[in-house]
Amino acid sequence: MAAPTIPNGEEHFFPIIYEGTGTGRRVGKFVPFTNNGTIANSVIYNRADTPKLARTPGSNGNRKTFTISVWYKPTDLGTDRTIISADTSASGTNYAMLKLNTNNCYEIGKNIAKLHKASKKIKLYRKNSLSLKEWPKLLNRIGNKSKTINSSLDGLMKNSFLQIKNKWPKNLPYGIIHADLFIDNIFFKKNKFHGYIDFYFACNDFLMYEIAICINALCFDKKNNKFIFNKKKSSNLIRGYSKIRRFSDKEKKSLNILCKGAALRYLLTRTYDYLNTPKSAVIKIKNPREYIQKLKVHNQFNNFKNYYN
Repeated sequence: MAAPTIPNGEEHFFPIIYEGTGTGRRVGKFVPFTNNGTIANSVIYNRADTPKLARTPGSNGNRKTFTISVWYKPTDLGTDRTIISADTSASGTNYAMLKLNTNNCYEIGKNIAKLHKASKKIKLYRKNSLSLKEWPKLLNRIGNKSKTINSSLDGLMKNSFLQIKNKWPKNLPYGIIHADLFIDNIFFKKNKFHGYIDFYFACNDFLMYEIAICINALCFDKKNNKFIFNKKKSSNLIRGYSKIRRFSDKEKKSLNILCKGAALRYLLTRTYDYLNTPKSAVIKIKNPREYIQKLKVHNQFNNFKNYYN
C-alpha cells in the first residue's frame, strides 16, 4: 500500500481501505495501514483480472424480478463498466452506471447548497490540509520528476501557483464543504439524486471552492482523450445551487481563480501519486494529464459568464 500524499494525514478521519479479490479482502486504516479482518462476498476490481461476485438461485422462483443491494465505488470513469450482469444465457444482460447529464448537474448543485446550509448548524472545524498553503510542499516533493509526464509540467504548475496565489480571494462565505464531489461519490437512483458519500476530505473552506471543484470534476466531457468543457453542465450546476442559496457578487468574481486553484490542486496530487505510487499497488493510479488540459481551459477564461449562461 503506497504512503498517502495527504499532508498532516493524521488530522483526517481514517476511512477503511479494502484490498484483495474473491470471497474476502483485508480491511485496514489508511494511516497507519493495519490488517483488521476480512469482508466476505466482496471484491475489488483490477484491470488485469476478471474478479466478480456471483449467485445461482437454489430454485427457479420468480425469473423476472429480483432485488440486489450493493455498495459500488468506481475508480476509472473513462471507460464503460458493467455493474450487474443477469440472464439465463452465458453472455448476460449488462447494467452500467449513470452517465451524468445536465439535469443531474442541476440536482447536484441544489443538493450541494442544501448541504452547505444544513452544515451551518454543525459546530465543527477542520482545516483543509490540501489548501493553497499546502501546495508549495507538494511542488517541492514532486521536483523535476514531473518532466517524465510532460516536459513543461513543472513550469506550468509553478507559474500557475504564483498567479493563483496572487489572486486568491479573501473573506468569501465560508463553511463545511465536501471537497471531493466526483461522480463516484454521488448516488442517483432511477435518475434521481439520493445522496453523497466519502467525506474523507470534508473540511472548512470557501463555499464557492466546492463549486469550483465540481466544475472540474463533473463539467468536462471526455472525447478521444480530450477533456472538453461543457458549459451547459456548469450552468445547470450553478443554477441548481442558486435555487437554494444565492451567490454574492464577490463569489461570482472569484469563480475563475477558484476553478484554476481546484484544477491545480488535483494536478498536484495526481502528479505526486503518479510518480510515487508503486505499480503493484491495488489502488487505481489516476493520470494527471487530465488536469493539465482542464487547467489550460480555465486559463482561457476570466469571468463568471464563462461558466454560466
